[in-house]
Amino acid sequence: VRRTVAGYVERGLPLDAVHLGAGHYDGHRVFTVDQERFPKLPVLAEELRRDGIRLVSAVEPAVRAETGDAVYDGGGAVDAFVRDARGRTVEGLAWAGESVFPDFTHARVRAWWGGLYRERLERGFAGFWHGMNEPTSFGAFGEPTLPRSARHALEGRGGDHREAHNVYALCMARSAYEGLRELAPEERPFVLSRSGWAGLQRYGGAWSGDVATGWPGLRASLSLVLGLGLCGVPYSGSDVGGGDGGPSPELYLRWFQLGAYLPLFRTYEGPRAGRREPWEFGAEVLEHARVALLERRRLLPYFVTLAHLARRTGAPYVRPLWWGSPEDRASGACVERVTSITAQSPWTGFRTRRYGE
Repeated sequence: VRRTVAGYVERGLPLDAVHLGAGHYDGHRVFTVDQERFPKLPVLAEELRRDGIRLVSAVEPAVRAETGDAVYDGGGAVDAFVRDARGRTVEGLAWAGESVFPDFTHARVRAWWGGLYRERLERGFAGFWHGMNEPTSFGAFGEPTLPRSARHALEGRGGDHREAHNVYALCMARSAYEGLRELAPEERPFVLSRSGWAGLQRYGGAWSGDVATGWPGLRASLSLVLGLGLCGVPYSGSDVGGGDGGPSPELYLRWFQLGAYLPLFRTYEGPRAGRREPWEFGAEVLEHARVALLERRRLLPYFVTLAHLARRTGAPYVRPLWWGSPEDRASGACVERVTSITAQSPWTGFRTRRYGE
C-alpha cells in the first residue's frame, strides 16, 4: 500500500482513496485483519488520512462457521444466520471456508451487523465495498448461492430464498448505512455494493464486480453506468482495466479516460489482474493518465453539483444523449439540439456539450 501511494505522490498524480480487498483479512474471516501483513493498520490509515487519502475496506457477508470466531459466536447469540425449513443453520462454502450467512431481511440482524462496523472504523477505514453479497456460496452443482428453500424473515412475514435473493444485498447495504450513521454520525457513509435492488441508492452506490478485460468489457462498463442511472442508482462504476488478465496499454488508457468521467473511478489490481498503476504501462500512457486525473480533479465541483441534483431529483450523473428534452426522448435526435461545443479534449475526442433550453 505504501509503495503504491508513494508512486502516485512521486509522480504528482492525485489520489483520494485506496481500497483493500478481502486479502487483508485474517484467513478471509470478515471483520479481521492479518496482523503479519498489516501489523499497524490504524497507523497507516492515519498517515494516509493526513495526506487526504482514505482507506476503504471490502466487507463480505459470509461468516466462517467456526466456534471462537467473534462474528460467528456473536451472530449465533442473536440468532442472526439464515436457517432452513427444519430450523437448522444453512451452511455454504465461501472464501472463508464453511460459512453461514446473516439474514439481513430481519431488522434485529441488520442492527447487529451494522454495529460490527465499529471494528472497521477503529482500524481507520473510512468507507466500505460489499462483495460476494448476492450472496455467493460456491458449489460444484446447482446455483452458486443459498438453497432456494432457505428461510428468511422478510420483515416478519417469512419466505424463502427465491424471494429474498434479489433483496439480500440491498438489505446488507441498509445494515451498513444505518450502522455507520449510528457509529459515526458526523461522517457521510461511503458504501458500495456489488449487488443490489431498487432502492439501493438510499444506502450507497454500486460497483460492477469483475468485468472481463477487453474492449467488450469497456463498452459494458459504460452501459452499466447508464442503465443503473436510469434505474435510479446514480453512483456506480467499474474497475479500470477489467477484473482479469492484462489489458493492452491502449485499452487501459481508454478505460482510464472513460473512468475519469464516471461517478466511481478506481483502478484495480489483484492476483489475476497484475499491477495496474498508470506508470506500469509506459511514459506515454502515464502522461495521458495524468491529464485525465487532473481533469477529474478540476471537475470535482461539477460532480458535487450532480450529486446534489441526483439527491433532489433522481437524475443520474451520467445521462444518455436523449435525456435533453421530451422531443429528444421521443426522437433520439439529441445531437441536433447541440447549440455549442464548450470544450474538446484532444486526447479522448469526448466533447462537453451545452444543450438548448
